[in-house]
Amino acid sequence: MAILWEALRSALRAIAVSKMRSFLTSLGIIIGVASIIAVVSLVQGLEESITSQFEGYGSNSLFIQQRRDNYGRLIGDLTDDDLLKLKGIDGISAISPQTFVFEYSGVQYEGEQHSADVVGVMPDYAEMDSSYPELGRFITTTDADSRKKVAVIGPKVRDELGMPENPIGEFIQYGPHWLKVIGVLESKGQMMGQDLDNYVYIPYPTAVGIMGYQQQPFVIFVVRVEDVNRIDSITERVEQTLRRNHGLKPGDDNDFMIQSADQVLQSIGQITQVITWVFGGIVGISLLVGGIGIMNIMLVSVTERTREVGICKALGATRADILLQFLLEAVIISLIGGIVGLGLGFAIGAGVAGMIPNFPPSEVPAWAVFLALGFSSGVGIVFGILPAAKAARLDPIDALRYE
Repeated sequence: MAILWEALRSALRAIAVSKMRSFLTSLGIIIGVASIIAVVSLVQGLEESITSQFEGYGSNSLFIQQRRDNYGRLIGDLTDDDLLKLKGIDGISAISPQTFVFEYSGVQYEGEQHSADVVGVMPDYAEMDSSYPELGRFITTTDADSRKKVAVIGPKVRDELGMPENPIGEFIQYGPHWLKVIGVLESKGQMMGQDLDNYVYIPYPTAVGIMGYQQQPFVIFVVRVEDVNRIDSITERVEQTLRRNHGLKPGDDNDFMIQSADQVLQSIGQITQVITWVFGGIVGISLLVGGIGIMNIMLVSVTERTREVGICKALGATRADILLQFLLEAVIISLIGGIVGLGLGFAIGAGVAGMIPNFPPSEVPAWAVFLALGFSSGVGIVFGILPAAKAARLDPIDALRYE
């Protein structure tokens, strides 16, 4: 232990004597670790935001949507008849279609215009999406059956249009259509850079009527299953019902997709994991460059301190002592670079997330911190072993003669 402590003191003293060189030596490690932490914090923050939103649906939810071909064109169609047939399946407690309306550029109120997402839904959608009104009420079955032109708006829509704090009973205009505001939703924040408070919900039949028959709407059915343990069997029944309703023959591919909330979350996790490793691998190259820099500088340092090594050996220092001293010096330089890079990566990730509108806050998981510090220490060991071994092999007599 005394030998280790003395080697550590010698290494720290050598680093302190050449502060600028030590900083430049660790610069590659600083840049590499900072880049990795910044990338990981942004990707993990995005994944956490998406996950928290989808978890609101619960593991007993299914998402049914039309398939697209290789050119992005819709292959199948989800109709009102599909909706009616699915409602009759035992075990489905709630179902709501969802379709985005893109007929006009935005909504207006007393001369003010604002771009918002107009979405057609049914009453059950509120509970499944956790979209609860802060003021007024949500869409009802009567609203849908009567194709009423009513709207439930997000708080951002209200604020951007300059509407009263309580806009219930006011009218907003969507193209030539006037929509009566019947509710204002609670604030939900952002997901994937999308402002969830910037929505206008209208009855699904009203949305279909606004779009007419000039275009095929993109429809998603959100389904709530009573018993999560039956979700696989109900998924199979949903598939059979839609195939039969769409006239698909045995061997024909489905013209629709069915995913559970857990499957969606799993897919999101896989995508973000791939992104993390790809970007981490790219910026990790700078760690390799930093390691080579450490090795080069340490080789120069060994040459400059040849006489010092000779004196130490003449006083009784063993090869193991010299090896330990120079190896610790390389590891400490690398570890300091890792710590500085860690703090810098935190700051860069938070700064970039703050500059991108509606982007979720960055988040650095514990595994990324330990990985960054462990990897930087490993770089110091791998690239410090050669200079340390060179110093340990020096002959004491030749070292004392070195000028």
